[in-house]
Amino acid sequence: MVPEARLEPVASGLAPRSEGWFVVSVPEAAWLVHEHFGHRCTFEAGPPALRGRPDEDQTVTFEQLGITLARLEPGRPSGLYHGESMQEDFLVLSGECILLIEEQERRLKAFDFVHCPPGTRHAFAGAGDGPCLLLMVGARSADRTIEYPASEVARRHGAEVHTPTTSAREAYAPLGHWRPGRPESWAGLPWA
Repeated sequence: MVPEARLEPVASGLAPRSEGWFVVSVPEAAWLVHEHFGHRCTFEAGPPALRGRPDEDQTVTFEQLGITLARLEPGRPSGLYHGESMQEDFLVLSGECILLIEEQERRLKAFDFVHCPPGTRHAFAGAGDGPCLLLMVGARSADRTIEYPASEVARRHGAEVHTPTTSAREAYAPLGHWRPGRPESWAGLPWA
């Protein structure tokens, strides 16, 4: 029998502190904030910003599937334009955003679904007049690779890497770090 995971408060909400199944409400879950990219709910205690003390070994990461809920503000990117060796899928839950994909732009609205086969270059930018809630899901593997290319379409939306690279650490280094932080308001989001 699979045990229930222990959820505990971390700096910005609840996160799993042991392996097992769990249920957590998005408004109560732990969130991260980034000056350039906005807010994210990751549902796992693996991201360094949520781990707590550096000597703490109770980190829970999802080994096979990465899942994130991103809150995008109008005109702000979700992350840097990239292509991964594993498939990724996205569902707009509320609001609007712009999909940057293979040097094209597509306007998306609530309930639009995006499938990215391995290698598909992409990013998102918030649009409209309020926040966009984007469910982001990606396969994980120890041999996963990633590419951050130069991109004109990404440059127009603040999602282009400064120097093309295959290292996430190098790509994001000039932009600072994610830190624990909840949105100041849930206004414009489904559970508000």
